[in-house]
Amino acid sequence: MAVRTPDFDVIVIGAGISGMYQLHLLREAGLKVRVLEAGGDVGGTWYWNRYPGARLDSESYSYQYAFTKDLLGEWDWSEHFAAQPELEKYYRTVADRYDLRKDIRFDTRVTAMDFDEDTDDWTVTTGTGERLTAHVVITATGVLSAPIYPRIPGIERFGGEVRHTAQWPREDVTFEGKRVAVIGTGSTGVQVITEIAKTAGHLTVFQRTANWAVPLNNAPLSTEEMAEIRAGYPDMFDRLQKTFSGFLHDWDPRPTTDYDGAGLRDRFEAAYSGHGFSKWIGLPADIATDITANEKWSGFLADKIRERVDDPRTAELLIPDDHYFGTKRVPCESGYYESYNRDNVELVPVRENPIEEITETGIRTSQGELPFDMIVFATGFEAFTGALKRIDITGVGGRTLRKAWEDGPVTYLGVQVSGFPNLFIMGGPHGKGGHGNGPRCAERVLEWMAEFAEHIVTEDIRRVEATPEAEREWSEEVQRRASGGLLAQTKSIYFGDNLEDEDEDGDGGRPRKRVYLAYIGALSEYVERLRTLARTGYPGFRISK
Repeated sequence: MAVRTPDFDVIVIGAGISGMYQLHLLREAGLKVRVLEAGGDVGGTWYWNRYPGARLDSESYSYQYAFTKDLLGEWDWSEHFAAQPELEKYYRTVADRYDLRKDIRFDTRVTAMDFDEDTDDWTVTTGTGERLTAHVVITATGVLSAPIYPRIPGIERFGGEVRHTAQWPREDVTFEGKRVAVIGTGSTGVQVITEIAKTAGHLTVFQRTANWAVPLNNAPLSTEEMAEIRAGYPDMFDRLQKTFSGFLHDWDPRPTTDYDGAGLRDRFEAAYSGHGFSKWIGLPADIATDITANEKWSGFLADKIRERVDDPRTAELLIPDDHYFGTKRVPCESGYYESYNRDNVELVPVRENPIEEITETGIRTSQGELPFDMIVFATGFEAFTGALKRIDITGVGGRTLRKAWEDGPVTYLGVQVSGFPNLFIMGGPHGKGGHGNGPRCAERVLEWMAEFAEHIVTEDIRRVEATPEAEREWSEEVQRRASGGLLAQTKSIYFGDNLEDEDEDGDGGRPRKRVYLAYIGALSEYVERLRTLARTGYPGFRISK
């Protein structure tokens, strides 16, 4: 058997929120680590997504690192829900404080990874052709980091400005006096539409399906409020590990049936005027599981939309008719519905007036061509799997990850795939990150991973590989748990069936198999399963010394 000393004990792919903390933990464990990052600096989501209106919908103070004890005592958040510039500044400050950049290679996109069955190491190839080796590779590429464009004929022909919210330029973009089209009304679309509407000469919003959006109710944080929040950090971080999804808000066990008509209305009004996800994950729990309960809340929200939008027809177009509340990602908004009351804003329902093609000067629909100076694609991401499938990852026997996942992802506990030894996934499919507060859902998993990586390196373990049986059992459990309830009745990023795969000839149009991509259990339950593995010798993994 060949013996070779790899360049690094561990290579981490991605210097976002998870990759930064993973680097810190691995260095603390004494391992030789290199992080490879496609962007020009740290921050991941908050480096790339700099479009107007980009901001948190988790409270800022709940979203920061818990390990940065000294910084927690110094950092003042300016708002309950911080905007992108403040978040980017925060993560850059963390990188400075802990000297993380010295072990990060920026502007370095990973294009391929190959497992060497003789040395049991990975060779990682970058976009420049450079090849680095590591015994363990940890991907921290993110759940929402592989942007997609819609399959519209002529998309490459447009002669004006083209923007994608996930690839926004660092320089200022102005909308003043311009005819702007925004395609997409998901979470990102709701944010960017609200901002563009304020200054555009004319804004046309192309909506495929309406989404249930709820008020963010953001507000500045005073010095006194920040001091009170800071004093409560120990209890807050402890509580965040115990809530269902790592948010400050948690499902209310008291069902809607416990309230009379006026009482339920008061309960809904209190939630509607509260911060962030108090009006989603802070609601009575039966809204997530019972159609009748869900329809009560949906009806309340529909009435709110009608109150806020002046034109009755536009209001009805903005009320979803194809999914229950909470079965798609719920956008939090700050004046989104009022944007449609402006004289310079127009809503085009794509189901009634389909887009046929993009021309050199605009967008042609079934009802004619509309001229534009700029097209903004708020069309989202290939969630959970996209960033990994865009890397040519080849494991044992020449099998690729794309092949392994051609009918949807299979994993063991969301952290490894059978046939790809010594490769671990943080924040990919079947993990908790897709249904919760990102940093809170990641930190205990990253700590578990750092301990496992240290064990692998210090104990001279050659291979760690999920067994096919463990992978099958976990993947089946993920699907089984997601098959009940309202979530399973909707096309969404959680099931991946909102996208199509390319045919063999590259023309597209092949429906994607409906497979649940996230994990629907509680955060504390998921973390405990990983901890149990560590306590009991990592069952479900085949470990070779």
